[in-house]
Amino acid sequence: MNLKDPISMHALTLTNRLVMPPMATNKSDNGVVTEALCQHYEARARGGYIGLIITEHSYVDVQGKASPQQISIASDEAIEGLHTLTDAVHHVGSTKIIAQLNHAGAAADLAGTGLMTVGPSAIVIQHPWKKDLPVPHELTKAEISEIAGKFAAAAGRAKKAGYDGVEIHSAHGYLLNQFYSPLTNVRHDEYGGGSVENRTRFHVEVIEAVRRAVGSDFTVAVRLGGADFMEGGSTIADSVAAAAIFERAGVDFIDMSGGMCGYVRKDKTGPGYFSDRTAAVKKAVSIPVILTVGITTREAAEQLLQAQAADLIGVGRALLQDPLWGQKNMQ
Repeated sequence: MNLKDPISMHALTLTNRLVMPPMATNKSDNGVVTEALCQHYEARARGGYIGLIITEHSYVDVQGKASPQQISIASDEAIEGLHTLTDAVHHVGSTKIIAQLNHAGAAADLAGTGLMTVGPSAIVIQHPWKKDLPVPHELTKAEISEIAGKFAAAAGRAKKAGYDGVEIHSAHGYLLNQFYSPLTNVRHDEYGGGSVENRTRFHVEVIEAVRRAVGSDFTVAVRLGGADFMEGGSTIADSVAAAAIFERAGVDFIDMSGGMCGYVRKDKTGPGYFSDRTAAVKKAVSIPVILTVGITTREAAEQLLQAQAADLIGVGRALLQDPLWGQKNMQ
């Protein structure tokens, strides 16, 4: 398995295994796609040296907006701008582009939205990047179902906007990750109770709703903050169980990242420092797994692929800093 090898994921075929993971740029204008945002992704897609770009998280509902300059996919008015973005990528090469869908939950931008924050439980969360968050409203079952519908509607907009798929965000301490982590989910109903099956029930409902909205010929993935690396938090064993649940629910690939720890791991550094987790998940599922974090050279990426740590490699900061990284390393 090499970085330049093509790979097929259900309805999506990539020319290579290099992925640009979702990274916030703060280049939107009050949620609207800007020329600067299009230029950012076009520069990295040019020539098709990157197999897949997953765009920065887009909010599916205003109440779940994470930051002032986050991209909106929360209304039909967003479709035209998003289509401009996907066209910019598709017109310069073979790179595919997927929209990441997110609801920030208890980590939403309260000052910006003016709306109460929501979460699985009425407890203050310790988010990796946000401090002094308020106690969120504990979501009712009816409200959980409503938010699943918001994800589905957003996925439908992504398809209309020309995206090649969607990725459901359940990492970095946002709403779905809040349901997944025992640190933030202390519910006593079927959406909590400690078991991985219960803590991923909301995810499955979102996946199923999204699949109904986009059909069987559109790629649907999950980004999972598989382990918190904190006492009492989610574990690698949890991520293995969750990935298997998501595969049965119909997702096409798993994109692994950090949970309530964000993308930092204190006990391990170096290229692909989440590789023990992705390798464990890869053994448990038959769908592709993406590994990102700390990978800045093609040599490191090739070594991780050959070690069966993952099926695709995400290169983040290096691509953020140098739009020609793909061209320099994939010729």
